[in-house]
Amino acid sequence: MKVLFLIYHGFSETNGISKKICYQVNALKKCTLDVCTCYLSESDGNKYRMIDNNILSDYGHGFSSKILKRIEFNSIADYAIRKGIHFVYIRSDHNANPFTINMVKKMRKANICVVMEIPTYPYDNEYSSTYGKIILFIDKCFRKTLAKYLYRIITFSDYKSIFGTPTIQISNGIDFDKIKLKQNINDTFHELHLIGVAEIHYWHGFDRLVQGLVNYYKGNPDYKVFFHIIGDFFGERERNDILPLIGTHHLESYIILHGAKHGEELDLLFEQSDMAIGSLARHRSGITNIKTLKNREYAARGLSFIYSEQDSDFENKPYILKVPADESPIDINLIIDFHRKLNISPIDIRNSIQSLSWEEQMKKVITTVQTTR
Repeated sequence: MKVLFLIYHGFSETNGISKKICYQVNALKKCTLDVCTCYLSESDGNKYRMIDNNILSDYGHGFSSKILKRIEFNSIADYAIRKGIHFVYIRSDHNANPFTINMVKKMRKANICVVMEIPTYPYDNEYSSTYGKIILFIDKCFRKTLAKYLYRIITFSDYKSIFGTPTIQISNGIDFDKIKLKQNINDTFHELHLIGVAEIHYWHGFDRLVQGLVNYYKGNPDYKVFFHIIGDFFGERERNDILPLIGTHHLESYIILHGAKHGEELDLLFEQSDMAIGSLARHRSGITNIKTLKNREYAARGLSFIYSEQDSDFENKPYILKVPADESPIDINLIIDFHRKLNISPIDIRNSIQSLSWEEQMKKVITTVQTTR
């Protein structure tokens, strides 16, 4: 079966979404499918739509190129038809509009099965800027129409249908070959090192942990807790939620901002860490149930971790610390007590999620597509 994996942006080696897409594509290939990837690229100011390493469309540069990359999708549909693509997997960019609708209609008319992954749902509360709200308004106007032409919507939630279209429920997966297992168990008698890896959005709720550390260090404790934040801030809101707290309370020695890291540098930071921080504020974007990639990556590393949402793959795991889905500061003493009682090895944590490989998750999609065609 020939598959086209379509995304509406480019790739970055430090970006978690880029890594996830590569894992998904590799998983489809492991399932013996013939997969090509369609994405955007830029070089010397010129914008291109690519199929693997080949240029599909050259949009040039300047203002017109910025418009074309958002509305020119006929080349994708024509390519899929010309190459005899059986199955198109789209990663949603919340960009339902007449142009994406026409592309999907054209492919469906050619008997191509089209599914679309919505990475988080609901997502309306993720938009706060004026520009974001305009994008969301357009999406709201057209998303139900777009959904009518899809075979299925892929979701990491528990929703059986979205926008009136049946879903395929999967979990975010892991490519175990690409994620290094933590090798060292550190001495935590005198100190504990926490790690949070993300492009930092307000729904990650890292500010709740920072506020918890503010409260903790007011007591001048002998036991030291460090928080290593790996990743860049998404915007001013996130910076303003975190940086003033660190500066005002002089916590620069305990809350370390490393910026985006990958490869050996990231592996080393995980080796130095004892426990990981997942999302602590998904409620801010109206989400209760979600199966985040970050939780699975932490478990694949062999780390225990903290989160506040509902994640059915982890709710009863002994290495999970759940915190309330509210705005309260995180209780640092609770983390310390939990970690002291924890008695599970990194390899046992990793082995507990073997069913969450990307290959197993993508097989669910393939099976449904083959059944419905």
